Amino acid sequence: MVDIAIGVDTGGTFTDLVLLDRRSGHRAVHKLPTTPDDPARGILDGTQALLKSAGIAAGAVDFFVHGTTLATNAILQRRAAKTGMLTTLGFRDILEIGRQRRPSFYNLSAPKPVPPVTRDCIVEVAGRLDERGGVVTPLDEDAVRASVHAFRAMGVTSVAVCFLHAYANPAHEDRARDILRADWPQLYISTSAEVLREFREFERFASTAMNASLQPVLDRYLKRLAQGLARLGIAAAPLVMQSNGGAVSLPTVCAAPIHTFFSGPAGGVVAAAALGREIGVPDMITFDMGGTSTDVSLIRGGAPAKRGLREMAGFPIRVPSLDIHTIGAGGGSIAWIDPGGLLKVGPRSAGADPGPALYGKGGRDATVTDANVVLGRLSGGALVGGAMTVFPELATAALTRLGAAIGLDAPAAAAGIVEIVNVNMMGAIRTVSVERGEDPRTCALVAFGGAGPLHAVEIARELGIARVIVPLRPGLLSASGLLDAGRRGDFSVTRLALAKPESLASLRDGVDILNARGRAWMRAEALDEGGVSREWGIDLRYLGQAFELTLPLDGGAVDAAGLDRLTALFHRRHENLNGYAMPDHPLEIVTLRLGVIAKSPAAIAETAVTIDTPAAGAIVSRRPVWFRDGGFVDTPILDRARLGPGHRLEGPAVIEQSDATTVVPPGASVEIDAAGCLNIAVAP
Repeated sequence: MVDIAIGVDTGGTFTDLVLLDRRSGHRAVHKLPTTPDDPARGILDGTQALLKSAGIAAGAVDFFVHGTTLATNAILQRRAAKTGMLTTLGFRDILEIGRQRRPSFYNLSAPKPVPPVTRDCIVEVAGRLDERGGVVTPLDEDAVRASVHAFRAMGVTSVAVCFLHAYANPAHEDRARDILRADWPQLYISTSAEVLREFREFERFASTAMNASLQPVLDRYLKRLAQGLARLGIAAAPLVMQSNGGAVSLPTVCAAPIHTFFSGPAGGVVAAAALGREIGVPDMITFDMGGTSTDVSLIRGGAPAKRGLREMAGFPIRVPSLDIHTIGAGGGSIAWIDPGGLLKVGPRSAGADPGPALYGKGGRDATVTDANVVLGRLSGGALVGGAMTVFPELATAALTRLGAAIGLDAPAAAAGIVEIVNVNMMGAIRTVSVERGEDPRTCALVAFGGAGPLHAVEIARELGIARVIVPLRPGLLSASGLLDAGRRGDFSVTRLALAKPESLASLRDGVDILNARGRAWMRAEALDEGGVSREWGIDLRYLGQAFELTLPLDGGAVDAAGLDRLTALFHRRHENLNGYAMPDHPLEIVTLRLGVIAKSPAAIAETAVTIDTPAAGAIVSRRPVWFRDGGFVDTPILDRARLGPGHRLEGPAVIEQSDATTVVPPGASVEIDAAGCLNIAVAP
């Protein structure tokens, strides 16, 4: 039984920590600036401070889970390890050729993305399989051994092994891996069959190459973290959140780091879904605005939307993940003037160091946070509950310099920044709703992250969303969501076959492969097979199509009657999604999928404290605050700690707490529910 659990979410600007005592339901929280040079240092410092403030010994911690952006940052900032690739003779250029799709049709000079493995670090060897996995040409094992010397000379530290049709038969890749490991034990190795056992060579090669480039980075970082936690006295083996919303052990993460691209944001989506179940709001759009980026996701019927294909640094990555859309819009996003004299915001961020100008750490660029301070929306006295002293005069100076370049005073430039970043974030919300065929007006907007509640009501108003929900601790929701993280492993295997009874033997073989991989994962994660559940899926398409639909596969059972049910379901689903069906056209089975899930004990919901005094008693001061429709308005500033269930208030208002600030424009109203959430009715 887990008694003391700690969740840590490392963002681009702040590191958030939440401790939960499951015996009493008591929570302790801590927030500190992220240490970009070594994120582990900030985590360890924060954990030590958290344990001290909670009065809990490190040895009592029996669950520690971490959400990290390290993999994403390493790819986007080109800080991944130098990586080599071993591939089939004649297929050296797959990463360069790609799908021949232009990212921008009208930009003839658009730069091509840089592959995770450059052409000069790719070695070809003879050996060929056909599409069914049959051996056409035996693997040239001597050439594989010779590649070790070539890779050493290149200075690579990791190698991706990507052979043609390895999804159908991994034998050549397995043998090449064993030879490389025997001759060079320190080498990091990723094989495509282990990373992504699916067809489509470009996507499989790209995913495997990116995975290999991240292995040394994640391995070094997580070893430092584990060693540091051990020195603090925490004996519990740390876990890491994956993009799919489940946590896994460090060895599993180090073997497949591409599963952590949306690690931190996934915690927020998991927490929002749990909150929705608690307060009876099954349909939500999550709006997580932090210091560096904004993450949005759709939740329908209490279940977060999922995706199987993402893009990272211009390359496709096939990993199961929650459908989280990220844009470079956060409190630290830098405002700038383009060559045409237009004001732009982001995606470049001031991050944690130097941070926005008002932090006083040397930053001179105006950011979204600086704009909110100049407009009175954010306190100019201190942040993080008074733990961080800020310098509003530096924010004013930065906005004055920026505005002078386009003929605006500081408040006008600040208002422009807020308007632009709001439009950018509205576009992100449309991406996960309107562009997916969903109406955002039927959902509540759940605002969290340190900056989400600052902008949420204005964004909701523009999108026609009637309700905004701000959780009890919005700035720490992603870290809290990590405490709800169960364990999850996702596996797939391509089985290209017609949906006919004669294909059943091949499909059952695929099911056996996935069951074996699932059991191996459970052993590696030290999980009892009796304590897990399984989610089976199957990808189908009309023969000749280039895309598939994923349908549930009951219990992984494959028989003739099951094929008939799947066929009927596919026709209905295809018609619902695409407007037509072709019941006389043959179906093709493409990929079998298995998810193995071990749920954790649900985190005890934090109890909102009842406040006897009226809502007016929460007013601590007043100041001029800028609103889009009325300019600067004298506005009451409220302390959220003095607001409790049943309290109601009308906008305009600014509600402050240690981890976030909520802006309530004129015309909007607020009611605090039994869970302590701010329920904001958005006036049209």
